[in-house]
Amino acid sequence: MLDPRTHRRHRIRNVAQAALLFGGMAVVLGGLALLLAGAIGVLWVLLAFAVVVALRPRVPPRWLLSMYGARPLPYAVAPELHHYVAALAQRAGLPATPRLYYVASPMANAFAVGRPDDAALAVTDGLLRSLTAREVVGVLAHEVGHIRADDLWVMSLGDAVGRLTHALAYVGLLLLLLSLPLTAAGGSSPLWPAVLLTAAPTVVTLLQLALSRSREYDADLEAAALTGDPEGLASALVRLERLEGRIWERVIVPRRRAPDPLLLRTHPPTAERVRRLRQLVPREERRLGDSRRIPPAGYPPVRSPARLRPPGVRW
Repeated sequence: MLDPRTHRRHRIRNVAQAALLFGGMAVVLGGLALLLAGAIGVLWVLLAFAVVVALRPRVPPRWLLSMYGARPLPYAVAPELHHYVAALAQRAGLPATPRLYYVASPMANAFAVGRPDDAALAVTDGLLRSLTAREVVGVLAHEVGHIRADDLWVMSLGDAVGRLTHALAYVGLLLLLLSLPLTAAGGSSPLWPAVLLTAAPTVVTLLQLALSRSREYDADLEAAALTGDPEGLASALVRLERLEGRIWERVIVPRRRAPDPLLLRTHPPTAERVRRLRQLVPREERRLGDSRRIPPAGYPPVRSPARLRPPGVRW
């Protein structure tokens, strides 16, 4: 294990943050229901939320992976990678080892889908050829952390709250528009209800994004605990950020895209994630991976197509 006190402090902070964000979303949704229909509206919203969660379809992981062109990665092609996933799943106490999938993309990326008992991990060609084995283990451990916490289910709850909030806000605005002649004749102003109905969906969306960022911090912490090597993931995060654009591309077009405001990001800033990871104490005997690359045997490298940039130069 990592230093127990540091691990506990980070875990309490992450759990408290997630609870506060969920609480904030619930307050906004409940307040909107109270504004539109009073106490009975709150009861109807609770019932609707329960129905949405209960009837929400469980999409098989292979269906989601097929959208990205992912295909199963055979054991014979990447035995080390399968060994790392099995070891991480065992350390995490997962009921089943996630299946490995390969995505023929030059982008360095990895993602997890499914539930703890039926999950899959997808890795891109770019990830396996760009990162060392130690860094790949850190990334895989991060995704296993998401699976262990069932973050797909957590985010689906947040999505259900967001959809209900948007639906209530649209219904409220429609009712407000239909009642404008009556309110105008009575001399009352619908300004404040309109402001609240307009602002509620935006507030909930911002809370959903903040919840996503909090789950990333928690997955980072789980990855460090599973590997005993917080520096492995920290190094991977730094390298992945550098790989977002080619180095000389950033020099020629340094502002190729507008920076995302923090409130609109699904992931926290890399610098803050790395800082938190490097506060943790490693445990070398649990470390997996080394400085070698582990590309899939027999799979040709996937090249990026030439890109056209203003004023018409390809690189």
